[in-house]
Amino acid sequence: MFFVTMAFLAPRLEAAAAYGPVTLVNPMVGTANGGNTFPGAVVPWGMVSVSPHNDLQSPSGYVSGRPFLYGFGHTHLSGAENPALGNVTLMPTTGPVKPEAQDRKSAYDSEAAFPGYYKIHLKTYGLLAEMTAACHAGLSRYTFGARNGDANILVDAGQYLATDSQRQRDRVESSVKIVSPQEVEGTCVNPPLNKDSDEGPKVYFVAQFSKSAEKAGTWKDGRLSGDLEQKGKDVGAFLRFSTAEGEPIEVKVGISYVSLSNARLNLQTEIPDWDFEGLMRQALSLWDDQLSKIRLTGGELEAKKIFYTALYHCLLQPCVFSDVNGQYQGFGRSGVKEAKDYTRYSFFSLTAASRVLHPLLALVYPRVELDMAKSLVEMGREGGLLPRSAWAGEESGQGVGIPAVVVLADDYLKGLTTFDVPSALAETQKTMAPDSGPDLYGGLRYFLKLGYVPQDPGGEKPVWGAASAGLEYSQSFYALSQWAKALGQDDLSKAALSRIGAYQKLYDPQTHFLTPRNQDGSFIQNFDPKAACCDQPWPGSGGPGFYEGTAWQYLFDAPQDLEGLKLLLGGPAGFSKKLEDFLTQEGYDPGNFADLNAPYLFDAVPGQEWKTQKYARQFMAQNYGPNADGLPGHDQGGALSAWYVFSAMGFYPVCPGSLLYQLGSPLFQKAEVEIDKSFYPGDNLVVKTLNNSPQNPYVQSMDINGIPAKSFLLTHDQLTRGGVLALKMGPSAAP
Repeated sequence: MFFVTMAFLAPRLEAAAAYGPVTLVNPMVGTANGGNTFPGAVVPWGMVSVSPHNDLQSPSGYVSGRPFLYGFGHTHLSGAENPALGNVTLMPTTGPVKPEAQDRKSAYDSEAAFPGYYKIHLKTYGLLAEMTAACHAGLSRYTFGARNGDANILVDAGQYLATDSQRQRDRVESSVKIVSPQEVEGTCVNPPLNKDSDEGPKVYFVAQFSKSAEKAGTWKDGRLSGDLEQKGKDVGAFLRFSTAEGEPIEVKVGISYVSLSNARLNLQTEIPDWDFEGLMRQALSLWDDQLSKIRLTGGELEAKKIFYTALYHCLLQPCVFSDVNGQYQGFGRSGVKEAKDYTRYSFFSLTAASRVLHPLLALVYPRVELDMAKSLVEMGREGGLLPRSAWAGEESGQGVGIPAVVVLADDYLKGLTTFDVPSALAETQKTMAPDSGPDLYGGLRYFLKLGYVPQDPGGEKPVWGAASAGLEYSQSFYALSQWAKALGQDDLSKAALSRIGAYQKLYDPQTHFLTPRNQDGSFIQNFDPKAACCDQPWPGSGGPGFYEGTAWQYLFDAPQDLEGLKLLLGGPAGFSKKLEDFLTQEGYDPGNFADLNAPYLFDAVPGQEWKTQKYARQFMAQNYGPNADGLPGHDQGGALSAWYVFSAMGFYPVCPGSLLYQLGSPLFQKAEVEIDKSFYPGDNLVVKTLNNSPQNPYVQSMDINGIPAKSFLLTHDQLTRGGVLALKMGPSAAP
């Protein structure tokens, strides 16, 4: 296995000098160490991703080092926690047709990937597989040896990524139809995302081949057939060809979540011909344009590779959900809709992404972020409540809190105001009301009554991570309070602001931790701040009262009121000591969304800011790298990658909705952020450092456009007005 360099491109593309940051990206990063990313071909925010499957129970279908290849899917999640999608699987083979994945698997080598392109050599069949992509369609090229009627391409409509237990419960039926010797169409139906559904998202596809098949057929439940159509749980089609030595056969696949006709329209619009190299160059240029929104100077080459790979991962999800004609599947099974003035997005993993990914998009890619805000508002209108984790038009239920409110409020406060604000506010208030959906927003009724979510919620079913839910709800109400204030709705702002103190309600002076409470106000017994199991019955689901974390990890989860939290934890000195104990001794996890803020909280303690600089620099070096194991955990749709992008630039948004960024320790001599002047008035933002090196991680002084700064805080307005943020670095803390 190897990572491709630009030298690999030379035979087919222009000189490497024609490209910029894209040459530094390694799509293999995160495919080991539980990063759960995929290495295949995709364009920025693309609906289609053509990527290999070497582990059918992996969240992304791929784990670096697995020995066999089972096929190439066209839909994937990046950095997810659980397996999903992986639909429309193609598999080139030779010899007898073997429909079952385990029977047709292949050993492989000579793997290579760069943005918009992936290739692999299938050793078992002696063929080369390559793939590239547009937004709604993918193009694959399979180069066979000389074959006499037994070069096969299988189209598996029934395969998807899932655990064995998910497959055992699955009763959904997919379909496939051979339209002609050069075309196959069908539907791939996923298992239900929640208990209220009998089936999950449905993916429609049209696959067209560059050469007519000499023979074609289908299969169902592993049995081959001459029938042209099949419907069932395990169905697919196969096409057989004769090929000369080195002859390629290409397959282009268009998908849609709306209809077969839309899948065909997407395909015809985006890949009208058979120009593999041209489409690959187009994908590469799209990536280079987007990655070039941030330009780096100086610093170590390895750090630049990590940075641009992280930025690449930030631009995968959420992804486009509307078709080229604007149609999309309405949220909550509300029927086909049309996005008339925006691009509809889906696959939001909001609990983590609201903290860091969406603030990054709002700063650097505001046009895309605005369409994501519009998408969230329309989901609320279509489904009745704002979503928490929206996948392919449905609510998956994963996560905690009401993070969509945080995103909408933060976007509006940052100047992205042209979404339907009255509807957004109405949907927000409906979602945050006492009678909101108890299954999705469990314990909210109690939170509004008690100021926290009790561990024993009476007639309602227990909330997974009751204490965590209260902490997250309070952050959502803080965001609403700031949004309402900006809209001049003072009564709403004051009411929301009164809800932000859940951390105070949970503080136990006996344990000195935020501790789950019961309805009667008593704290739970046998409390262990290090417990990571089991609020749900599996390891790592979270200690009692906490969502996928421990009491240590949630102790600092009150960014909306750090002054109050400092007082609660013994003042500035006590707060700083406990924070440092957490980062060095007590279970800090750089891959946990609740821990993302932690290194930056020393900025809240005057005189301790140098510790933020120390730990931000240290954790970047320790937890991120340029190889497959280069992420500290599953990327959560780009949240961990966004942490690195912000940290490497030297500032970080601890509390969305506050418009503040904490100063960290930038890695590069200069980072220039392109400011979109259709949203923000300023010139480009330049973060410039003097005497920067691994040995000089500490900020000695900071000027903003030549004026000495008096604080280690930056405002969104300061950043988007542009100009130069100049930092002098040194080997020790500034006096």
